[in-house]
Amino acid sequence: MLPGIKQFDLTGKTAIVTGGSKGLGQAMAEGLASAGANLLLTSRNIDEAHAVAVQIQRDYGRKAVAIAADASSEESAKAMVDRALVEFGQIDILVNNAGINIRGPIEELTLEQFRKVNSINTDGVWLGARAVVPHMKSRKYGKIVNIASTIGLVGLALRSPYAASKGAVVQMTKTLGLELAAWNITVNAICPGPFLTPMNVPIAETEDAKKNVVGAVAFQRWGRMEEIQGAAIFLASDASSYMTGSLVTVDGGWTAR
Repeated sequence: MLPGIKQFDLTGKTAIVTGGSKGLGQAMAEGLASAGANLLLTSRNIDEAHAVAVQIQRDYGRKAVAIAADASSEESAKAMVDRALVEFGQIDILVNNAGINIRGPIEELTLEQFRKVNSINTDGVWLGARAVVPHMKSRKYGKIVNIASTIGLVGLALRSPYAASKGAVVQMTKTLGLELAAWNITVNAICPGPFLTPMNVPIAETEDAKKNVVGAVAFQRWGRMEEIQGAAIFLASDASSYMTGSLVTVDGGWTAR
């Protein structure tokens, strides 16, 4: 008999979610907790992360710990892994979610802004994976879920730093998927489309967003936070054990055009 729905069960698993204090990170953390996982959440804002950890413990009965971390920092990546091992003794899942976006015409953006976006969105994924891989290799098991973007697959004007960073995450996912397969470590990416996260609230009512973002979505609306959870649970669980280097688009049909 096939295991079926039990493949999605995360009971006894430990997940790290970077940028887990708000938006898609919080939604995915709650989704993983609902499937049984214990959580370590990272954020630059420790108060926000702690509040989410408390909420997860209350609502889902899972252990959740919050720490302050800078995704672009090698020291933070190491501290994140060390703390997870102290608290839980193992790391089964890493969700590389932390990210920022700075929009604008290329001639108005600075090199510093370009580097800032890429240091968090690209370096952060690489550093997080590098920090957790030795432990996962030692156990011959691991699930790395990178949060890329549909803007890593198709172009959108005024997003050159973000598009560059997410395109890099797409290629990193494929490369690491091949590199780590021998240790039974899967590396896959979710490519979200337009979700009304705190990062997107400032542009929600602009003509550009109405035409080129929501207007390009088959459902003609922003994604709801809970609509990212299914993909996260799937890629973090044994239900996706024969997938690596893959991209899962959750974009309301945006890239189907």
